[in-house]
Amino acid sequence: MTYSIVARDAETGELGVAVQSQAFNTGAAVAWARAGVGAVATQSFTDRRYGWRGLELLAEGAAPADALARLRADDELPELRQVGFLDARGRTAQATGAACIAAAGHVAGDGWAAQANLVESARVWKAMGEAFEAARGALALRLLAALDAAEAAGGDWRGRCAGGVVVVPASGEPWERVIDVRVEDSHTPLDDLRRLVERALAYRAWNRAGEGRVALARSAGLSAEHQAWSPILDALDEGDVDEARRLYATLLAREPRWEAYAGAVATHPEAGAPLRLLLGDERA
Repeated sequence: MTYSIVARDAETGELGVAVQSQAFNTGAAVAWARAGVGAVATQSFTDRRYGWRGLELLAEGAAPADALARLRADDELPELRQVGFLDARGRTAQATGAACIAAAGHVAGDGWAAQANLVESARVWKAMGEAFEAARGALALRLLAALDAAEAAGGDWRGRCAGGVVVVPASGEPWERVIDVRVEDSHTPLDDLRRLVERALAYRAWNRAGEGRVALARSAGLSAEHQAWSPILDALDEGDVDEARRLYATLLAREPRWEAYAGAVATHPEAGAPLRLLLGDERA
């Protein structure tokens, strides 16, 4: 009922999952990932225990094949399930139950595993792997390339509705995310996913920018907040504190409530450093 891919970025160590299906809320059900641990896609009469418990087993040190085997052994309906496992080392394991609706199958490569069921043909999962390996750029964009290839090869023969992309860092807390976006009840879920992923990457770049926030905020169509603060932060990045304070005064004249915002952000030990400089806080 779904096609998905789990993958690891060899350069950054990021781990990710991407999925599209005619089934509503598929991004929430299928895609599971944990920083520094692994990623799981659980689909076809989805049993979320494969995601939740699978990541626990990987975190405890189980190899993907062993974790998957243990979960299938405890499953009363393993032949209905389709699952892809990936750990932080890039090792994979997959299972396509004999009762999964055709066309159904899976394929894996170096640091990735693609699986699909209830799709037009076996070309779907093969196309995903080929597209992922050929793509360049951020892991989330490479995952999207795989989904686009699956759709071009026929996709879910019932149609399309929902999808999701989750990417987690190479290390960090269990709740950390690089990308976590979903689309529901859409006639064009892959187009919608790409728009959201590109927007998420733009916000991430804005937060990390050393300069050029104004151009980035405008070109990516970021929020009014980011549009308002971009010239101030650009001036601070360039070392022109006087210009930053002039721009800040203009901003406050338009909307005085930004003063409380600035004071709150300035209390953050890391993110608040530029605003402490702006406000003349000696902790800057």
